[in-house]
Amino acid sequence: MTIQTVVLDSTLTCPQCGHVETEKMPTDSCQWFYECKLCKAVLKPLEGDCCVFCSYATVPCPPIQEGSSCCG
Repeated sequence: MTIQTVVLDSTLTCPQCGHVETEKMPTDSCQWFYECKLCKAVLKPLEGDCCVFCSYATVPCPPIQEGSSCCG
């Protein structure tokens, strides 16, 4: 049996200005909005994604890492 380690740190890249910021993902909910710390653009998930981490970050959210279809 393989135990998968869930990664909680993910690096978001703002599609508006290209600013990169590493954030800790919540484990108990999805994050549907994220405000870029540089240009203040409010990011929302792309169509088909459950959260901003799945759309704009290097690591998908914890439920997706664990094999769930969505944050719920």
